Amino acid sequence: MRATRPVVAMTLLGCALVGCGAGVDAREDAASRAAARFEASLRAPDAARGCAALAPGTFDELERSAEQPCAKALPDAEIPLSTGVRHVDVYGRQARVVTDRDTLFLSSFPDGWKVTAAGCTPRPDKPYQCQIKGS
Repeated sequence: MRATRPVVAMTLLGCALVGCGAGVDAREDAASRAAARFEASLRAPDAARGCAALAPGTFDELERSAEQPCAKALPDAEIPLSTGVRHVDVYGRQARVVTDRDTLFLSSFPDGWKVTAAGCTPRPDKPYQCQIKGS
């Protein structure tokens, strides 16, 4: 029995790191759908739905930095609207969704994928520059 404890511990650790229970394709699809719903809310415009799609830290930081409620601050952020997803990377509970006009970062929460940053553009040898992001 002692020999199986390390194996069980390593299996549980591996599941925690990569998110057992859902395959990579399923997590990529879910992250892609969450990003698409967020952008659809910006097109509608449905700021309340867009704000609900934000991760708690991102929601708070947007309100704090804009000094106004999310429903007013989110449309003012002028997030580029895409016409389609080009690529999705999922690493455990984090995802990057690259569209034709934007890059969004998401995290998995108990109630689904939430946007942690949007309006992001890559910078050589530096982190992405994002129009909205969590603290």
